[in-house]
Amino acid sequence: MSRKQITGIGPAPTTGADDTGCPILHVDMDAFFASVELLERPELRGRPVIVGSPAGRGVVLSATYEARAFGVHSAMPMSRARRVCPQATIIPPSHGKYSEVSKGVMEIFHSITPLVEPIASDEAFLDVGGARMRLGPPAEIAGLIRHQVLERFGITCSVGVAASKFVAKLASKQCKPDGLLVVPADQVVAFLHPLPVSALWGVGERTEQALVRLGIRTVGDLARVPVNTLQRELGPAAGGHLAALAWGRDERPVTAHTPDKSIGNEETFAADVDDPEVIKRELLRLSEKVAARMRKSGHVGRTVSVKLRRADFSTISRARTLREATDVAQVIYATACELFDAAGLERVRLRLVGVRMENLGPAEGAVRQLGLGERETGWREAEQAMDKAIRRFGPDAVLPASLVRGRLDGMEA
Repeated sequence: MSRKQITGIGPAPTTGADDTGCPILHVDMDAFFASVELLERPELRGRPVIVGSPAGRGVVLSATYEARAFGVHSAMPMSRARRVCPQATIIPPSHGKYSEVSKGVMEIFHSITPLVEPIASDEAFLDVGGARMRLGPPAEIAGLIRHQVLERFGITCSVGVAASKFVAKLASKQCKPDGLLVVPADQVVAFLHPLPVSALWGVGERTEQALVRLGIRTVGDLARVPVNTLQRELGPAAGGHLAALAWGRDERPVTAHTPDKSIGNEETFAADVDDPEVIKRELLRLSEKVAARMRKSGHVGRTVSVKLRRADFSTISRARTLREATDVAQVIYATACELFDAAGLERVRLRLVGVRMENLGPAEGAVRQLGLGERETGWREAEQAMDKAIRRFGPDAVLPASLVRGRLDGMEA
């Protein structure tokens, strides 16, 4: 099977591969945040560039491929990234710019097909089966998308074309950067089996270690193991899932307008913190941000979870499901504090804390009505009034008193 990489503008020429029965596209922007930043700093093209907070203990948000050649990757601590690539130019993130470009890229996708499933701000699955009569076969549609993204925004993307979401995503990764790869329906096994077993969805570091202990290093190795053996070693669900993927079986359709599964924020402290008062102030700040995002998106949630990362990078999570859904920060905060107290980390040095709401649903009709004789707390109305003030006067217009007194220097969320 040809793995010819297609570059340049305009609809991509044919790869020579048969795209019959391959209606699924995975489109992934190349080094998205970094590429957007280079639009305003073209003199940095061809050089190692890292996007992330240059101060404190932030992490890499994006890196050009020149920086990646030195071992830099997303989510790497910035301190380590500077060590492995000291010559890199570091650019602080500008999230507003990324959101604007992301919105425009998604508009291009929706002009092709209504079946668009975003999975991040810079990537999405598309089912173009219904666009064939209008725009041509999938490979040509993929080329058209690459052309339009480059022409409109000046950035490149890579596209995998396949019969399933799983294989399309692997294909886009294989042809990065600025590439197009078709995996014909009758060549899926030949494409998959030479890949490392870590390429399969659901194979994290621990699962990979368990598989390697069994002598399984490639997808082909895994495909030759009996399903019942995998289920015995990994569990019924995980074993069956990986066995299916090893043969390219992935029946999941492209689902348009996937609702938010959770809404959360987290913060890495400028220095490790073991003061419960400081940690709880941060839990309050994060709860306020999460609740505001929920109200803005029209969601309420039933499950509150906290993320607590120790100084040694070990992380624990705790969650609690409420009796009723909420978008009220005070309810989220009170639950987050209870979860923190129950974790027994009051005097343990923490590097990071996070608050997240899960089990989301639409807010309309979900807010509980008061029972006869029950008193109204007024928190929801107060927070809605805060939302209005913040929209008019800015993010620091209204803050809880404890956050005004105890604002932590240099924090960003």
